[in-house]
Amino acid sequence: MELDLTWILLGLPMAFGLGWLASRLDLRQLRIANRQAPRAYFKGLNYLLNEQQDQAIDAFIEAVQNDPDTSELHFALGNLFRRRGEYDRAVRVHEHLLSRADLSNADRQRAQHGLALDYLKAGLLDRAEEALRKLEGTTYEGQARLARLAIYERSREWPEATLVAQLLEKSGEANFSVRMAHYQCELAREAVQQGDSAKALQLLQRAIIDSPDAARPRILLGQLQLAQGQSHAAFETLKTLFEKTDASAPLAASSLAKAAQAAHLSATAFHVLEAHYAKQPCIDVLEAMASLETAEPSGQAASHQRYLDHLQKHPSLMAASRWLNGQAQQEPLPAPVQKALEQATRPLARYRCAACGFEAKEHFWHCPGCQAWDSYPPRRVEEL
Repeated sequence: MELDLTWILLGLPMAFGLGWLASRLDLRQLRIANRQAPRAYFKGLNYLLNEQQDQAIDAFIEAVQNDPDTSELHFALGNLFRRRGEYDRAVRVHEHLLSRADLSNADRQRAQHGLALDYLKAGLLDRAEEALRKLEGTTYEGQARLARLAIYERSREWPEATLVAQLLEKSGEANFSVRMAHYQCELAREAVQQGDSAKALQLLQRAIIDSPDAARPRILLGQLQLAQGQSHAAFETLKTLFEKTDASAPLAASSLAKAAQAAHLSATAFHVLEAHYAKQPCIDVLEAMASLETAEPSGQAASHQRYLDHLQKHPSLMAASRWLNGQAQQEPLPAPVQKALEQATRPLARYRCAACGFEAKEHFWHCPGCQAWDSYPPRRVEEL
């Protein structure tokens, strides 16, 4: 018994000593690891500030290896990969975060949002849409819906875009009535291409009711009515834009003149155009007025004088070219002069996106360059 007690008395100090030594070694290793992780983190931060992304990524990878449970480092690394265009590596980082059972709900939503952005930037729209749908009911819901709306617009899925726009409007994000009118117009254009004019008329009339201030549905409806031989209806539809002095009315000036001539309402149309021109002088409205005047036997001289009056107040190479073309009926211009005028006025007759500067011969409601809506002023480049 005495022997057992002796061993116990001797063993207790030894066990205490070994435990104390082991704890000191663990603490030392923990301090070394903790010292290395912040050092790598701050090193990566310094590289970021100096715009050295390659070195920053290496430093953050080192920090993650030293402390694999730190979610913030993973988020920083994923964002860096995405900014560098290494989308596959960014996806792996965010998928690793989502696979962790100990991740908080807020960080899980954040990782899901990061994964959706990875797919979106990589152009994987189907996967991006699926990832964005999982953010419904989260703090990222509004951002996710806006991203889905951009996807549907890019892929021309107008019914889906309409549903998302309605959700955004109900949540108070913004007023999407004009945007939804554009979607109806796009659907109407598709219906016309498919030969279903009745459906196109219904869509455009609905767009006018839902968004009475939108100009595009009225312009398309008037042009469709004119194409179907409904000249009186087309004239009444388009005349409203000029009576309201709508900024987009010049885009319909040519169609209004054609509808008026077909409906034998040239005099009425001329007064409508003249009243609009007096408030907002524009080369497209001037040309529409000239087309109505030149259709009359004695209107040629009045049309020439109208271009001269415009040039006195608004110097314009396009107007000068139109005047010279009119004069050419009496004394033809030499071919080299005519060609030079055409080349000089061609760039001035284009439309330019106010958001990205993309120029085109025709007016776009949805810029093919930057995908912005209503970014094209309804005036030619020369008049901007």
